[in-house]
Amino acid sequence: MDLFLAPESWPFTVAALLLVAIAVVEGLALLVGMSLSGWLDHLVPDAAHGVEGVSDSWLGWLHVGKAPILVLLVILLTAFAIIGYVLNALVRGTLGFYPPAPVSAVAAFLGALPVVRMSGEAIARLIPRDETTAVGFESLVGRVAVVVNGTARANYPAEARVKNEHGQTLYVRVEPDGENLQLGAGESVLLVKQIAGSRFLAIANPRPDLL
Repeated sequence: MDLFLAPESWPFTVAALLLVAIAVVEGLALLVGMSLSGWLDHLVPDAAHGVEGVSDSWLGWLHVGKAPILVLLVILLTAFAIIGYVLNALVRGTLGFYPPAPVSAVAAFLGALPVVRMSGEAIARLIPRDETTAVGFESLVGRVAVVVNGTARANYPAEARVKNEHGQTLYVRVEPDGENLQLGAGESVLLVKQIAGSRFLAIANPRPDLL
């Protein structure tokens, strides 16, 4: 317990508390039909669509734009906290004192970056990039999808699951084709127009027997 309450461990305690806060906010967001992850991707369009500007920067090295921002943030905070606590425990055990917080924080942050990169790379392999699968996404217009996360509103897309012509399951983002419409989780929808990349306008499925 001394490790977690030590003043030198405050950066890692803050990171752990941020993880709890993210979990609470995401849970509350889902209860009201929204998604923190979707909001972050919508807030940062470069990261959501994986454009050249992001890929060519150091953020591209961390696979921002290829994996969901919230997932990468959670991985970063988790790795930062774990590495920091372990580092402090090792130094205390061998030298008898905790290293200064700035020193251990910098070391933990640098150690967490490769973890984010490796994890992001693994996640990116499971998520098709818009610029490399644009034709594939284009062919999804007219197909039936199922909303799986959040409630879609105008300009606030929700995640939906759809199968392409090869029977492969893809995950896209949908928003209703109308200002005052909503598409809730579990609802069957028809993709009527591609907005950009994996983002589509959708309507309630007029023929549920198509699913």
